[in-house]
Parts: sequence; C-alpha cells; structure tokens
Amino acid sequence: MILEKQKYPIGRFATTEYTEEVIIGCIAVLARFPSDLTEETSLLSNEQLDTPYRDYGWTIRQLINHCADSHMNCLIRFKLALTESNPTIKPYYEARWAELADSLMPISSALKIIEGVHERWVVLLESLQPLQFARTFVHPEHGQQTRLDETVAFYAWHCKHHLAHVVNLKIHNGWK
Repeated sequence: MILEKQKYPIGRFATTEYTEEVIIGCIAVLARFPSDLTEETSLLSNEQLDTPYRDYGWTIRQLINHCADSHMNCLIRFKLALTESNPTIKPYYEARWAELADSLMPISSALKIIEGVHERWVVLLESLQPLQFARTFVHPEHGQQTRLDETVAFYAWHCKHHLAHVVNLKIHNGWK
C-alpha cells in the first residue's frame, strides 16, 4: 500500500467523460505545469535533485527530464493525429531514456523544453474544435486507437502525478 501511494500519489489515471469543461480544465493544468514545476524545484540543491522520489524510483532530476521527453513526444503525437488519419505513433523506452546522459545534466534545459512545449501545446489545444479531440492515433504496444481528448486528460494527470512526486518528497524530507 505504501509503495502504491509513492508510485501514484494522486491515484492511477481513470477515464471519465471528456466534456468540454473537463478538457478546458486539463488544458489549464498543462498551461500551469511549467511554472508549477519550476517553482517546486527552483531551490533544490543538486543533492536534492539527485534524490529518488521513492525506493528504486527515478531521481527528481530524471523525473524532470522524463517530463520533457514525454511531453515532447506527446506534442508530436498530437500533431500526427491532427494531420494524418489514425497514425501509428513511435513508442520509446522511457526508462532507458532516463538513463541517458542528458537526463543527468542540470534541469534548466529540461525546464526550458517543458516551458516551450507546453506553450505550443496549449496554443494548439485551444485552437481545436470539439470534433478534433475525437481524432485518434494507435500506440503499437496496445494496438488500440487512443483519442486526443483522453490523451489530454492523461497528460494533465501526468503533470499532477509527477508534480506530486516532487512535492511529497520535499515534505517527507523536510525541504518544504
């Protein structure tokens, strides 16, 4: 139970009805995420950034770089789904990416990527008509179509999920 709470501090992602209000709320989360993440990490030392958020988990540094990698990939997936008919997207091994040298460097470049990606992503999302959120892509690992409205909701959850990892670690260690 403790490990589950450490892995999923806000709970696991759950699907819902993706109303216009839900999507607007999700876009707002995506818009706030870069500043929220920067605020929560701005005073952390290198030692703190290199602390895993749970046993056998990523460090905060790796987690921030993971968000940059994941959100870049998602923006590309959105653009593919909006410009192609049900494209099959390219998966990547996020755990392997977290071990690459660029995930171990200072977080400033990852935070810049997150800021830029989210700025573009929010502009794109706010420009979409409701029917465009029904467009899909296929993830080859599941072989299922994934709608853009569900993907927006998942990534809003993803932002809150990883932000909670940072906040909870800071509270647990008395850094906040």
